[in-house]
Amino acid sequence: MAFAGYAAVFDVVDRAGDVMRRGAFSGAGVVPLLWQHRGGAVGSLSVVAEDARGLRVEGVVEDLELARLVRAGAVAGLSVGYRATSVRQGVRRELLAVELVEVSLVAVPMQALARVEVLRHPDESQDPEP
Repeated sequence: MAFAGYAAVFDVVDRAGDVMRRGAFSGAGVVPLLWQHRGGAVGSLSVVAEDARGLRVEGVVEDLELARLVRAGAVAGLSVGYRATSVRQGVRRELLAVELVEVSLVAVPMQALARVEVLRHPDESQDPEP
């Protein structure tokens, strides 16, 4: 099952009090797609790119049970695994640059707006759109 969404949204305070800033993912390439930041890959990503809103991802969920949960709306969160490489500490920790390690489908995302937004079944020919 193909999907698209935002794994991180810029300038939004997450549950830990951190704020991801525009440009933090500059140079990020395709990384593994995991479930809850653990284990082996549950699918693959074909697009990992910053836009004006955040880190947009497109990919395919290959794990059949997880794909069923995503289709049903029971799992709709996305999250990023990263290593901070440039941080500005103030009232909030601002993440200016990170090394992206993985993207995960999650039950509860750190950022409320980091969500799967579009689903496409494999027999549909068009790419997912925001």
